[in-house]
Amino acid sequence: MPLKQIHLAAQFPSVSNITVWSDPRSESQIDFGSFAKLAATAERGRFDFFFLSEGLRLREHNGRVHDLDVVGRPESLTVLSALAAVTTRLGLAATVNSTFNEPYEVARRLATLDHLSEGRAAWNVVTSYDAFTGENFRRGGFLDEADRYTRAAEFLHTARELWDSWRPGDIRAAADSGEFLRSGAGTFAHRGRHFDISGRFVTPRGPQGHPVIIQAGDSPEGREFAAADADVIFSRHGKLEDGRAFYKDVKGRLARYGRRPEDLKIFPSVSYVLGDTRKEAVEHAAEIHRAQVSPQNAMMHVEAVWGRDLSAYDPDGPLPEIAPEPDNLISKGNTQFRGDRAATARRWREIARARGLSIRELVVEVTAPQTFVGTPRQVADEINEFVQTDAADGFVFVPHLTPGGLDDLVDRVVPLLQEKGVFREDYTGTTLRDHLGLNPVRAPRPDDAPPPAGETAPRTKETS
Repeated sequence: MPLKQIHLAAQFPSVSNITVWSDPRSESQIDFGSFAKLAATAERGRFDFFFLSEGLRLREHNGRVHDLDVVGRPESLTVLSALAAVTTRLGLAATVNSTFNEPYEVARRLATLDHLSEGRAAWNVVTSYDAFTGENFRRGGFLDEADRYTRAAEFLHTARELWDSWRPGDIRAAADSGEFLRSGAGTFAHRGRHFDISGRFVTPRGPQGHPVIIQAGDSPEGREFAAADADVIFSRHGKLEDGRAFYKDVKGRLARYGRRPEDLKIFPSVSYVLGDTRKEAVEHAAEIHRAQVSPQNAMMHVEAVWGRDLSAYDPDGPLPEIAPEPDNLISKGNTQFRGDRAATARRWREIARARGLSIRELVVEVTAPQTFVGTPRQVADEINEFVQTDAADGFVFVPHLTPGGLDDLVDRVVPLLQEKGVFREDYTGTTLRDHLGLNPVRAPRPDDAPPPAGETAPRTKETS
């Protein structure tokens, strides 16, 4: 059996504690030069795509804006449109929220990016559950959390209807205004639970037909949404056995939607640390992880779980003996603290007592360490094992330095993957769908019957 080919992507670190700001090599997270540098490195490494996350509101902790959010969050499609001019093959993936946007505008902007990049656009479809974020949009908690995926699914299907409102020959017809008006190009009507729109879509289909669709949910609803509608799904499972279980579960859902396992690519979000020996790499990884969990960040984690102001406590001292108030939400806009905080507090206390850990040491222990740690050869072998044993199809690498954090991976690990014959020597196609091995989505033909209003025709793909 031939070896599976590995897919690689790069994420520009979002505003968080991932970046080690104390390192003098860390630069701006808003200057265009930082985006261009990281994208250029990813393209030099022949990565599939470059990914930007999204934040629609500054996080707050204990009534104050969280310090790491102050550096700013540029709008992703604007940045990627600029990057389209300084890259030639690298895919450009934007996170755009389906809760607080509208299908017409998002579909138009994504189709525009696909044209500007000559077929390299991707859309990470995300949802928002909280009234805190909604306040920025004057909608508050209008959408029940149970409805977020139903709106997202209809949002995506509506966007596809808009892209498909242009059929073969419509662009040629647009050259003559009279013929264009007679052709009906761009005409659409959607009647659904969340959207009731009709009119004329002004932007022709992009080179890919539809941008690549990415989904990042790990809940049962998120997995089902990805199985039905996504081309790529991000996962949080950076351990081999967890990755295999997730891979089997999600791929097993595809058949009920008439899809094949290769129609959906699974990309865990991962990090890496290299050393000349494994011991050196492990020691360096521990230093990086401790730098990421500053005393302030450690206290923020514990306060968020305890639901209390613990500023009187020493981050290098023991956990407080006082009882948590898990129903008191003092950290807003941060999804990692949405679970059963009482259970989390009990588990953390057990770990701290058993191992004699301080607050900061505990947070270092319970937060995710670097995924791949070792020599370049060891990291290349581990990456390959993940893919060949069906724990992943590829990886989204999130570096701890901005913007130079991918240099070692591209210079020292990628050549070893190429040597193994599991990663491309050069791009063989021009579009992101080419890179991912996905067929283009064909436009509806003139004799295709339109779907009933409010429904979406199944995606049809070229077979040659």
